[in-house]
Amino acid sequence: MVRFVFTVSVWLVVIAISLVHTSVGAATPAESLLNQPDSWFAGDEGRKAVECILTWQSQHGDWPKNKDTTKKQFDGDSSKLKGTFDNGATTGELRVLAKAFRVTGDSRYQQAFFKGFDHILRAQYPNGGWPQYFPLSDKYHRHITFNDGSMIRILEFLRDTSASTDFALLDENRHALAHHAFDRGVDCIVKCQVVIDGAPTVWCAQHDEVTLAPADARSYELASLSGAESAGIVRFLMTLDNPSPDVVRAVKGAVAWFESSRIDGYRYNRSSNETNLIKDPNARPLWARFYELKSNRPFFCDRDGVVKYDIQEIGAERRGGYTWYGNWGQTVLNEYAKWLKR
Repeated sequence: MVRFVFTVSVWLVVIAISLVHTSVGAATPAESLLNQPDSWFAGDEGRKAVECILTWQSQHGDWPKNKDTTKKQFDGDSSKLKGTFDNGATTGELRVLAKAFRVTGDSRYQQAFFKGFDHILRAQYPNGGWPQYFPLSDKYHRHITFNDGSMIRILEFLRDTSASTDFALLDENRHALAHHAFDRGVDCIVKCQVVIDGAPTVWCAQHDEVTLAPADARSYELASLSGAESAGIVRFLMTLDNPSPDVVRAVKGAVAWFESSRIDGYRYNRSSNETNLIKDPNARPLWARFYELKSNRPFFCDRDGVVKYDIQEIGAERRGGYTWYGNWGQTVLNEYAKWLKR
């Protein structure tokens, strides 16, 4: 029987973290600019990049995904720009604007930052979660979204507003709002953790924004236990200083699931026309992208949404066009040993 954890955890975390995210994917083009020195932002090249970022901001205050917003100015109809929190969009641009304002004092950067910052706060659900898009879509995008590190990136951004001098532009009220939003976000993560037969496991890539139950997304992304997204969530929780008992239980339960759900003796080959799982006794452990909620059995889907238990049974387009296995849990297990000592 599947049920869900409902606990309360409200507490402040203020720690300094590196600009390279610890629990989500690679840096976006905007985030990569954060490695530049202050002098670069004051120079022509830096100013040109920030000017480009300004033009890509939507009327709501966010930025579109899968676009390099730093190289070329947007010259279309700004009312048609569709911003999101998915795939690292928006938080990276806001980080750049905050740093650029600290260096240059250009008020336009500050105004654009406030517009995006306030948009993030408005988008948060009362239960602490965030959707992919705001204003809300009438499709799966309205679900609380852990997919591709979406919600975790927002939480890391909010935490950094209290830890980095780049965010000195924030007034006292916005600092307090960021703190409160962060606390509610952590609380939401704990509440979303799926408990099966009394044991806390991991998370779905997206959860219903009302019930917090695991929810479907695209036709081949059914409600499930997610090996990929859950790894990012656990790694984030392990960065929290002075974790509450609820967070400690969540981490320990998730790590136990990763231990029990590992797949040994195989190497994953993401390909549309070759064998995807190859026997290899020396390969690193694998975890599937999706596990069934009740059976914990890895499964796969084509765009028709029909569940298959053998990856070779789905069509070539999805076999090669999606990452069905990964080494995600290995980093979790490595970091967990250090976390226990800390």
